[in-house]
Amino acid sequence: MSPNVEGPTHASAPSAPSAPVLAAYSYCEAVTGTQARNFAYGIRLLPTDKRQAMSALYAFSRRVDDIGDGTLPPEAKFARLEETRALLGRVIEGAVDEDDTDPVAVALAHAARRFPIPLGGLDELIDGVLMDVRGESYETWDDLKAYCRCVAGAIGRLSLGVFGTTPGAPDAARAGEYADTLGLALQLTNILRDVREDAGNGRTYLPAEDLAKFGCSEGFHSDRAPAGSDFAGLVHHEVRRARALFVEGYRLLPMLDRRSGACVAAMAGIYRRLLDRIEREPEAVLRGRVSLPPHEKAYVAVRGLSGLDARTISRQSTRRRP
Repeated sequence: MSPNVEGPTHASAPSAPSAPVLAAYSYCEAVTGTQARNFAYGIRLLPTDKRQAMSALYAFSRRVDDIGDGTLPPEAKFARLEETRALLGRVIEGAVDEDDTDPVAVALAHAARRFPIPLGGLDELIDGVLMDVRGESYETWDDLKAYCRCVAGAIGRLSLGVFGTTPGAPDAARAGEYADTLGLALQLTNILRDVREDAGNGRTYLPAEDLAKFGCSEGFHSDRAPAGSDFAGLVHHEVRRARALFVEGYRLLPMLDRRSGACVAAMAGIYRRLLDRIEREPEAVLRGRVSLPPHEKAYVAVRGLSGLDARTISRQSTRRRP
């Protein structure tokens, strides 16, 4: 991991973006809109500057993920990931000019001057994707959790750098912890949704001890559960784990301003509803990708904008306090 994990100074936030920077942000927003519909749906609720910064974070993250998921041999992937880490180092050092030929680097560098983004989280993401390239598997939930913190918890903390917390928000010192936990909840939901696709790519993320417990150690290579397995039991076990993470991570919502909270509530709400669908019909994940129709996503967004989720979590948090 790169030793410098902080972003460039943002003491003097830049004025209105120049034409090259706006073009770079437009490129990142196009990548986000075409490659991450759930994410793009959520960040539409943000003001322009935060939406642009989140798009820059996504575009860089997508580049890293695409290297890990691509068809290059492992040695080439290792090299490409280290090249990407070096590019991140240039961004962290403030060495990317506005006329640089890489629009993602230009946008990310500008976003890091606008907001206190802990860019070391992208370094952690690269570490997590390197784990994918090495073909690592996970014996226990603690092992998988370490991976999820790299590839998703770090994204939660990066996003918090853009969102910020509202002045005087109770328990704000734990905001980073809650953002990290919410990232874990989203990632575990992704793992459940993509279990068949990942198996086709030779990857198994669910903990080996859980697979053995429910008779699923042979993996998921068809649209039917392994013979003699309790696949539904496995899914319900992981759903309960994800729900507990959502409950903890949602404590972040009352700490955010209205539009940032709406963005987080929308993205997390979409994944919670995916979790509901997976729980109702576990074997659906073996037949294809589970998704939500547009009208359900719109409903989730309205709940977020209304502040309903944030108020509910705030009341629950208050009741928990002694």
